[in-house]
Amino acid sequence: MFWVSVLTLLFAGTASAQDVLIRHATVHTAGAQGTLQNADVLVQGGVIRAVGVDLQAPASVGVVEANGKPLTPAFFGGITEIGIEEVSGEAETVDSAVTLATDQPMRPEFDVTLAYNPESVLIPVARMEGLGFTLLGANTGGSFIAGQGGVMRLDGGADPIGPRVLFVKLGSDVLGKSGSSRAAQWMLLDQMVGEARGRIPADSPHALLTPTGRAVLARYLAGNGRIVVNVNRAADIRQLLRWAQRENVRIAIASGVEAWKLAGQIAAAKVPVFVDALADLPGDFDQIGATLENAARLHAAGVEVSFAQFGDASHNARKIRQYAGNAVANGLPWEAGLQGLTRVPARVLGVDDKLGTIAPGKLADLVLWTGDPLDVANVASQLWLGGRAIPMRSRQTELRNRYLRAAGALPRAYSP
Repeated sequence: MFWVSVLTLLFAGTASAQDVLIRHATVHTAGAQGTLQNADVLVQGGVIRAVGVDLQAPASVGVVEANGKPLTPAFFGGITEIGIEEVSGEAETVDSAVTLATDQPMRPEFDVTLAYNPESVLIPVARMEGLGFTLLGANTGGSFIAGQGGVMRLDGGADPIGPRVLFVKLGSDVLGKSGSSRAAQWMLLDQMVGEARGRIPADSPHALLTPTGRAVLARYLAGNGRIVVNVNRAADIRQLLRWAQRENVRIAIASGVEAWKLAGQIAAAKVPVFVDALADLPGDFDQIGATLENAARLHAAGVEVSFAQFGDASHNARKIRQYAGNAVANGLPWEAGLQGLTRVPARVLGVDDKLGTIAPGKLADLVLWTGDPLDVANVASQLWLGGRAIPMRSRQTELRNRYLRAAGALPRAYSP
Protein backbone atom coordinates (compact mmCIF):
# COMPACT_ATOMS: atom_id res chain seq x y z
CA MET A 1 0.00 0.00 0.00
CA PHE A 2 3.04 2.26 -0.39
CA TRP A 3 1.49 4.24 -3.23
CA VAL A 4 -1.49 5.15 -1.02
CA SER A 5 0.88 6.61 1.58
CA VAL A 6 2.67 8.61 -1.10
CA LEU A 7 -0.67 9.94 -2.32
CA THR A 8 -1.66 10.97 1.20
CA LEU A 9 1.62 12.83 1.73
CA LEU A 10 1.38 14.51 -1.64
CA PHE A 11 -1.96 16.09 -0.75
CA ALA A 12 -1.38 16.68 2.94
CA GLY A 13 -0.72 20.37 2.41
CA THR A 14 -2.67 21.01 -0.79
CA ALA A 15 -6.29 20.32 0.11
CA SER A 16 -7.40 23.48 -1.69
CA ALA A 17 -5.63 22.65 -4.95
CA GLN A 18 -7.89 22.46 -8.00
CA ASP A 19 -5.25 21.64 -10.62
CA VAL A 20 -3.93 18.09 -10.88
CA LEU A 21 -2.85 15.50 -13.43
CA ILE A 22 -3.87 11.97 -12.45
CA ARG A 23 -1.56 9.76 -14.46
CA HIS A 24 -1.53 6.09 -15.52
CA ALA A 25 -4.97 5.18 -14.18
CA THR A 26 -7.57 2.69 -15.33
CA VAL A 27 -10.12 5.38 -16.14
CA HIS A 28 -13.72 4.21 -15.97
CA THR A 29 -15.35 7.18 -17.67
CA ALA A 30 -18.92 5.79 -17.24
CA GLY A 31 -19.56 7.53 -20.57
CA ALA A 32 -19.10 7.05 -24.29
CA GLN A 33 -15.36 6.36 -23.99
CA GLY A 34 -15.92 3.42 -21.67
CA THR A 35 -12.84 2.21 -19.81
CA LEU A 36 -9.39 3.56 -20.76
CA GLN A 37 -6.28 1.69 -19.75
CA ASN A 38 -3.15 3.50 -18.58
CA ALA A 39 -4.84 6.86 -19.18
CA ASP A 40 -4.46 10.35 -17.75
CA VAL A 41 -6.96 12.95 -16.55
CA LEU A 42 -5.99 16.63 -16.46
CA VAL A 43 -7.87 18.89 -14.05
CA GLN A 44 -7.59 22.67 -14.10
CA GLY A 45 -9.75 25.16 -12.26
CA GLY A 46 -11.79 22.35 -10.74
CA VAL A 47 -12.90 21.10 -14.18
CA ILE A 48 -11.75 18.16 -16.28
CA ARG A 49 -9.78 19.62 -19.19
CA ALA A 50 -8.52 16.51 -20.95
CA VAL A 51 -8.70 12.72 -20.85
CA GLY A 52 -6.12 10.74 -22.78
CA VAL A 53 -2.73 9.05 -22.84
CA ASP A 54 0.61 10.72 -22.11
CA LEU A 55 -0.91 14.08 -21.25
CA GLN A 56 1.54 16.75 -20.18
CA ALA A 57 0.99 18.72 -16.99
CA PRO A 58 1.65 22.49 -16.98
CA ALA A 59 4.36 23.53 -14.55
CA SER A 60 1.87 24.65 -11.88
CA VAL A 61 -0.11 21.38 -11.89
CA GLY A 62 0.66 18.64 -9.37
CA VAL A 63 0.93 15.03 -10.52
CA VAL A 64 -0.62 11.95 -8.91
CA GLU A 65 0.70 8.57 -10.02
CA ALA A 66 -2.19 6.09 -10.02
CA ASN A 67 -0.12 3.01 -10.96
CA GLY A 68 -3.00 1.50 -12.92
CA LYS A 69 -5.57 1.77 -10.12
CA PRO A 70 -9.24 2.49 -11.00
CA LEU A 71 -10.37 6.09 -11.36
CA THR A 72 -14.12 6.75 -11.51
CA PRO A 73 -16.52 9.66 -11.26
CA ALA A 74 -17.51 10.39 -7.67
CA PHE A 75 -20.33 8.04 -6.71
CA PHE A 76 -24.00 8.75 -6.08
CA GLY A 77 -24.94 8.10 -2.46
CA GLY A 78 -28.56 7.20 -3.19
CA ILE A 79 -31.67 8.86 -1.75
CA THR A 80 -30.61 9.96 1.72
CA GLU A 81 -31.13 12.50 4.49
CA ILE A 82 -27.45 13.40 4.78
CA GLY A 83 -27.36 16.95 6.09
CA ILE A 84 -30.95 16.93 7.35
CA GLU A 85 -30.52 14.15 9.88
CA GLU A 86 -27.82 13.69 12.49
CA VAL A 87 -29.31 11.23 15.01
CA SER A 88 -32.41 9.44 13.75
CA GLY A 89 -33.75 8.91 17.27
CA GLU A 90 -33.39 12.58 18.25
CA ALA A 91 -36.29 14.50 16.71
CA GLU A 92 -34.65 17.93 16.89
CA THR A 93 -31.88 16.71 14.53
CA VAL A 94 -34.27 15.33 11.87
CA ASP A 95 -35.78 17.69 9.27
CA SER A 96 -36.96 15.28 6.57
CA ALA A 97 -40.74 15.22 7.12
CA VAL A 98 -43.59 17.61 7.87
CA THR A 99 -46.73 16.88 9.89
CA LEU A 100 -49.03 19.88 10.28
CA ALA A 101 -52.19 20.10 12.37
CA THR A 102 -54.32 21.33 9.50
CA ASP A 103 -57.13 20.34 7.18
CA GLN A 104 -54.62 20.62 4.32
CA PRO A 105 -51.95 18.00 5.11
CA MET A 106 -50.82 17.67 1.48
CA ARG A 107 -47.87 20.03 1.23
CA PRO A 108 -45.86 19.47 -1.96
CA GLU A 109 -44.29 22.88 -1.33
CA PHE A 110 -42.34 21.46 1.64
CA ASP A 111 -38.65 21.56 0.60
CA VAL A 112 -36.10 19.71 2.73
CA THR A 113 -33.12 21.38 1.04
CA LEU A 114 -33.87 24.52 3.09
CA ALA A 115 -32.78 22.61 6.22
CA TYR A 116 -29.56 21.22 4.73
CA ASN A 117 -26.51 21.53 6.98
CA PRO A 118 -23.25 21.43 4.98
CA GLU A 119 -21.34 20.88 8.24
CA SER A 120 -23.13 17.64 9.09
CA VAL A 121 -20.81 15.02 10.57
CA LEU A 122 -22.31 12.50 8.14
CA ILE A 123 -20.82 14.25 5.10
CA PRO A 124 -17.15 13.35 5.75
CA VAL A 125 -18.22 9.78 6.59
CA ALA A 126 -19.88 9.50 3.16
CA ARG A 127 -17.00 11.18 1.31
CA MET A 128 -14.50 8.68 2.69
CA GLU A 129 -16.45 6.01 0.80
CA GLY A 130 -16.06 7.80 -2.54
CA LEU A 131 -19.51 9.44 -2.49
CA GLY A 132 -19.68 12.85 -4.10
CA PHE A 133 -23.40 13.58 -4.44
CA THR A 134 -26.73 12.43 -3.07
CA LEU A 135 -30.41 12.99 -3.69
CA LEU A 136 -31.74 14.66 -0.56
CA GLY A 137 -35.12 13.05 0.01
CA ALA A 138 -38.31 14.06 1.83
CA ASN A 139 -40.02 11.50 4.05
CA THR A 140 -43.74 11.03 4.50
CA GLY A 141 -45.06 12.88 7.55
CA GLY A 142 -48.73 13.79 7.55
CA SER A 143 -49.23 12.88 3.89
CA PHE A 144 -48.16 10.38 1.26
CA ILE A 145 -47.04 13.47 -0.70
CA ALA A 146 -43.75 13.83 1.13
CA GLY A 147 -42.40 17.06 -0.34
CA GLN A 148 -39.42 18.20 -2.34
CA GLY A 149 -35.70 17.49 -2.30
CA GLY A 150 -32.74 17.95 -4.59
CA VAL A 151 -29.23 16.91 -5.52
CA MET A 152 -26.53 17.96 -3.06
CA ARG A 153 -22.84 17.77 -3.85
CA LEU A 154 -20.93 16.77 -0.75
CA ASP A 155 -18.30 19.46 -1.32
CA GLY A 156 -19.32 21.69 1.59
CA GLY A 157 -21.65 23.83 -0.50
CA ALA A 158 -24.96 24.84 1.04
CA ASP A 159 -27.22 24.80 -2.02
CA PRO A 160 -28.65 22.06 -4.24
CA ILE A 161 -27.79 21.77 -7.90
CA GLY A 162 -30.15 20.96 -10.71
CA PRO A 163 -33.96 20.85 -10.59
CA ARG A 164 -35.98 19.94 -7.50
CA VAL A 165 -37.56 16.51 -7.12
CA LEU A 166 -41.02 15.78 -5.66
CA PHE A 167 -41.32 12.66 -3.49
CA VAL A 168 -44.48 10.56 -3.29
CA LYS A 169 -45.04 7.23 -1.54
CA LEU A 170 -47.71 4.73 -2.53
CA GLY A 171 -48.77 1.33 -1.28
CA SER A 172 -49.32 -0.36 2.04
CA ASP A 173 -46.84 1.73 4.05
CA VAL A 174 -49.01 4.84 3.70
CA LEU A 175 -52.50 3.38 3.95
CA GLY A 176 -52.96 5.26 7.21
CA LYS A 177 -52.50 8.53 5.33
CA SER A 178 -55.11 7.72 2.70
CA GLY A 179 -58.20 6.45 4.48
CA SER A 180 -56.84 2.89 4.80
CA SER A 181 -57.19 2.28 1.08
CA ARG A 182 -54.83 2.07 -1.90
CA ALA A 183 -57.67 3.17 -4.16
CA ALA A 184 -58.01 6.33 -2.08
CA GLN A 185 -54.41 7.22 -2.86
CA TRP A 186 -55.33 7.57 -6.52
CA MET A 187 -58.57 9.37 -5.66
CA LEU A 188 -56.68 11.95 -3.59
CA LEU A 189 -53.89 12.24 -6.13
CA ASP A 190 -56.41 12.87 -8.91
CA GLN A 191 -58.09 15.57 -6.82
CA MET A 192 -54.75 17.31 -6.25
CA VAL A 193 -54.00 17.19 -9.97
CA GLY A 194 -57.44 18.66 -10.63
CA GLU A 195 -56.73 21.50 -8.20
CA ALA A 196 -53.28 22.19 -9.64
CA ARG A 197 -54.64 22.24 -13.21
CA GLY A 198 -57.61 24.41 -12.34
CA ARG A 199 -60.26 21.79 -12.92
CA ILE A 200 -61.31 22.06 -9.27
CA PRO A 201 -61.91 25.60 -7.93
CA ALA A 202 -59.24 26.89 -5.57
CA ASP A 203 -61.93 27.99 -3.10
CA SER A 204 -63.50 24.54 -2.87
CA PRO A 205 -64.34 23.75 0.78
CA HIS A 206 -62.73 20.35 0.28
CA ALA A 207 -59.47 21.58 -1.27
CA LEU A 208 -56.41 19.54 -0.37
CA LEU A 209 -53.74 22.01 -1.45
CA THR A 210 -52.71 25.50 -0.41
CA PRO A 211 -52.25 28.13 -3.15
CA THR A 212 -48.49 27.59 -2.98
CA GLY A 213 -48.97 23.83 -3.08
CA ARG A 214 -51.06 24.11 -6.24
CA ALA A 215 -48.38 26.20 -7.92
CA VAL A 216 -45.62 23.76 -6.96
CA LEU A 217 -47.54 20.68 -8.10
CA ALA A 218 -48.48 22.44 -11.34
CA ARG A 219 -44.79 22.95 -12.06
CA TYR A 220 -44.11 19.21 -11.83
CA LEU A 221 -47.20 18.39 -13.87
CA ALA A 222 -45.79 20.66 -16.58
CA GLY A 223 -42.61 18.59 -16.71
CA ASN A 224 -40.41 20.98 -14.74
CA GLY A 225 -38.86 18.45 -12.40
CA ARG A 226 -39.23 14.76 -11.79
CA ILE A 227 -41.63 13.00 -9.41
CA VAL A 228 -39.92 10.13 -7.58
CA VAL A 229 -42.47 7.58 -6.39
CA ASN A 230 -41.60 5.02 -3.74
CA VAL A 231 -43.66 1.99 -4.68
CA ASN A 232 -43.11 -1.78 -4.66
CA ARG A 233 -46.15 -3.85 -5.65
CA ALA A 234 -46.48 -4.63 -9.35
CA ALA A 235 -50.20 -3.76 -9.34
CA ASP A 236 -49.44 -0.32 -7.90
CA ILE A 237 -46.61 0.23 -10.40
CA ARG A 238 -49.02 -0.59 -13.22
CA GLN A 239 -51.45 2.07 -12.00
CA LEU A 240 -48.56 4.53 -11.62
CA LEU A 241 -47.48 4.03 -15.23
CA ARG A 242 -51.04 4.60 -16.41
CA TRP A 243 -51.37 7.73 -14.28
CA ALA A 244 -48.05 9.15 -15.52
CA GLN A 245 -49.04 8.57 -19.14
CA ARG A 246 -52.50 10.06 -18.63
CA GLU A 247 -51.18 13.16 -16.88
CA ASN A 248 -48.00 13.37 -19.03
CA VAL A 249 -45.62 13.69 -16.07
CA ARG A 250 -41.98 12.68 -15.63
CA ILE A 251 -41.61 10.03 -12.95
CA ALA A 252 -39.00 7.70 -11.52
CA ILE A 253 -39.61 4.65 -9.36
CA ALA A 254 -37.83 4.23 -6.05
CA SER A 255 -37.41 0.80 -4.45
CA GLY A 256 -39.55 -1.00 -7.06
CA VAL A 257 -39.16 -4.46 -5.50
CA GLU A 258 -41.62 -6.02 -7.98
CA ALA A 259 -40.70 -3.73 -10.88
CA TRP A 260 -39.15 -6.62 -12.81
CA LYS A 261 -42.64 -8.00 -13.43
CA LEU A 262 -43.41 -4.93 -15.56
CA ALA A 263 -39.92 -4.40 -16.99
CA GLY A 264 -41.12 -4.10 -20.59
CA GLN A 265 -43.79 -1.54 -19.77
CA ILE A 266 -41.40 0.48 -17.59
CA ALA A 267 -38.81 0.50 -20.39
CA ALA A 268 -41.40 1.54 -22.97
CA ALA A 269 -42.48 4.42 -20.73
CA LYS A 270 -38.79 5.42 -20.27
CA VAL A 271 -39.14 5.43 -16.49
CA PRO A 272 -35.89 4.94 -14.53
CA VAL A 273 -35.80 2.86 -11.36
CA PHE A 274 -33.75 3.41 -8.19
CA VAL A 275 -33.56 -0.25 -7.22
CA ASP A 276 -33.36 -1.69 -3.73
CA ALA A 277 -30.83 -4.30 -4.86
CA LEU A 278 -30.71 -6.17 -1.54
CA ALA A 279 -34.46 -6.83 -1.35
CA ASP A 280 -34.72 -10.59 -1.68
CA LEU A 281 -37.43 -11.56 0.84
CA PRO A 282 -41.20 -10.91 1.00
CA GLY A 283 -40.94 -8.39 3.83
CA ASP A 284 -44.60 -7.47 3.38
CA PHE A 285 -47.45 -8.09 0.95
CA ASP A 286 -46.08 -5.46 -1.44
CA GLN A 287 -42.82 -7.40 -1.84
CA ILE A 288 -43.91 -10.99 -2.40
CA GLY A 289 -42.09 -11.03 -5.75
CA ALA A 290 -38.75 -9.86 -4.36
CA THR A 291 -35.68 -11.16 -6.21
CA LEU A 292 -31.99 -10.32 -6.27
CA GLU A 293 -32.23 -10.34 -10.08
CA ASN A 294 -34.51 -7.29 -10.12
CA ALA A 295 -31.83 -4.88 -11.40
CA ALA A 296 -30.53 -7.33 -13.99
CA ARG A 297 -33.99 -8.08 -15.38
CA LEU A 298 -34.87 -4.40 -15.58
CA HIS A 299 -31.60 -3.56 -17.34
CA ALA A 300 -32.05 -6.42 -19.81
CA ALA A 301 -35.43 -4.95 -20.76
CA GLY A 302 -33.88 -1.54 -21.39
CA VAL A 303 -34.70 0.25 -18.13
CA GLU A 304 -32.23 2.78 -16.75
CA VAL A 305 -31.22 1.41 -13.34
CA SER A 306 -29.69 3.24 -10.41
CA PHE A 307 -29.58 2.31 -6.75
CA ALA A 308 -30.97 3.46 -3.43
CA GLN A 309 -31.25 1.92 -0.01
CA PHE A 310 -34.22 2.25 2.29
CA GLY A 311 -33.74 2.27 6.03
CA ASP A 312 -31.06 4.42 7.70
CA ALA A 313 -29.61 5.32 4.32
CA SER A 314 -27.95 8.45 5.69
CA HIS A 315 -25.73 6.73 8.24
CA ASN A 316 -25.06 3.78 5.95
CA ALA A 317 -24.64 5.52 2.60
CA ARG A 318 -21.38 3.61 2.16
CA LYS A 319 -23.45 0.47 1.50
CA ILE A 320 -24.57 1.81 -1.87
CA ARG A 321 -21.49 0.15 -3.44
CA GLN A 322 -22.64 -3.13 -1.94
CA TYR A 323 -26.02 -2.66 -3.58
CA ALA A 324 -24.42 -2.18 -6.98
CA GLY A 325 -21.97 -5.05 -6.46
CA ASN A 326 -24.79 -7.31 -5.32
CA ALA A 327 -26.75 -6.50 -8.48
CA VAL A 328 -23.69 -7.33 -10.58
CA ALA A 329 -23.28 -10.63 -8.73
CA ASN A 330 -26.87 -11.42 -9.74
CA GLY A 331 -26.64 -10.74 -13.45
CA LEU A 332 -26.31 -6.99 -13.98
CA PRO A 333 -23.34 -6.19 -16.27
CA TRP A 334 -20.45 -4.58 -14.39
CA GLU A 335 -20.50 -1.41 -16.51
CA ALA A 336 -24.23 -1.02 -15.83
CA GLY A 337 -23.49 -1.34 -12.12
CA LEU A 338 -20.90 1.43 -12.33
CA GLN A 339 -23.19 3.65 -14.41
CA GLY A 340 -25.96 3.11 -11.86
CA LEU A 341 -23.76 4.93 -9.36
CA THR A 342 -22.59 7.65 -11.74
CA ARG A 343 -24.01 8.49 -15.16
CA VAL A 344 -27.58 7.20 -14.69
CA PRO A 345 -28.52 9.11 -11.52
CA ALA A 346 -26.84 12.26 -12.85
CA ARG A 347 -28.90 12.09 -16.05
CA VAL A 348 -32.16 11.13 -14.34
CA LEU A 349 -31.81 13.99 -11.84
CA GLY A 350 -30.85 16.59 -14.44
CA VAL A 351 -27.24 17.22 -13.38
CA ASP A 352 -25.40 15.26 -16.07
CA ASP A 353 -24.02 18.49 -17.52
CA LYS A 354 -21.80 18.63 -14.41
CA LEU A 355 -21.59 15.15 -12.90
CA GLY A 356 -21.67 11.46 -13.63
CA THR A 357 -18.95 10.89 -16.23
CA ILE A 358 -15.26 11.61 -16.73
CA ALA A 359 -15.17 13.90 -19.75
CA PRO A 360 -13.78 17.32 -20.64
CA GLY A 361 -15.95 20.11 -19.26
CA LYS A 362 -17.37 18.11 -16.35
CA LEU A 363 -16.66 18.99 -12.74
CA ALA A 364 -13.60 17.15 -11.49
CA ASP A 365 -15.48 15.01 -8.96
CA LEU A 366 -13.28 11.92 -9.06
CA VAL A 367 -12.30 8.91 -6.95
CA LEU A 368 -9.13 6.85 -7.02
CA TRP A 369 -9.71 3.33 -5.68
CA THR A 370 -7.46 0.59 -4.35
CA GLY A 371 -9.20 -1.92 -6.65
CA ASP A 372 -12.57 -2.78 -8.18
CA PRO A 373 -14.90 -0.13 -6.66
CA LEU A 374 -17.90 -2.48 -6.70
CA ASP A 375 -16.05 -4.94 -4.49
CA VAL A 376 -16.36 -3.79 -0.87
CA ALA A 377 -12.95 -5.32 -0.11
CA ASN A 378 -11.54 -2.20 -1.81
CA VAL A 379 -11.67 1.39 -0.59
CA ALA A 380 -11.43 4.93 -1.88
CA SER A 381 -7.86 6.16 -1.44
CA GLN A 382 -8.60 9.72 -2.60
CA LEU A 383 -11.68 11.75 -3.46
CA TRP A 384 -11.52 14.99 -5.41
CA LEU A 385 -14.51 17.34 -5.53
CA GLY A 386 -14.13 20.19 -7.98
CA GLY A 387 -10.48 19.18 -8.26
CA ARG A 388 -9.96 19.71 -4.54
CA ALA A 389 -8.41 16.76 -2.72
CA ILE A 390 -10.78 15.98 0.13
CA PRO A 391 -9.18 14.93 3.43
CA MET A 392 -9.92 11.24 3.86
CA ARG A 393 -10.95 11.47 7.47
CA SER A 394 -14.13 11.85 9.50
CA ARG A 395 -15.27 12.11 13.07
CA GLN A 396 -15.20 8.32 13.18
CA THR A 397 -11.55 8.08 12.15
CA GLU A 398 -10.58 10.90 14.50
CA LEU A 399 -12.20 9.05 17.41
CA ARG A 400 -10.50 5.83 16.36
CA ASN A 401 -7.12 7.54 16.26
CA ARG A 402 -7.70 9.23 19.61
CA TYR A 403 -8.44 5.99 21.42
CA LEU A 404 -5.66 4.04 19.71
CA ARG A 405 -3.06 6.40 21.17
CA ALA A 406 -1.44 5.61 24.47
CA ALA A 407 -2.91 7.58 27.36
CA GLY A 408 -0.94 10.65 28.43
CA ALA A 409 -1.07 12.73 31.58
CA LEU A 410 -4.83 13.14 31.06
CA PRO A 411 -7.35 10.50 29.96
CA ARG A 412 -7.78 10.07 26.19
CA ALA A 413 -11.09 11.95 26.22
CA TYR A 414 -9.13 15.14 26.98
CA SER A 415 -6.69 14.67 24.11
CA PRO A 416 -6.84 17.31 21.35
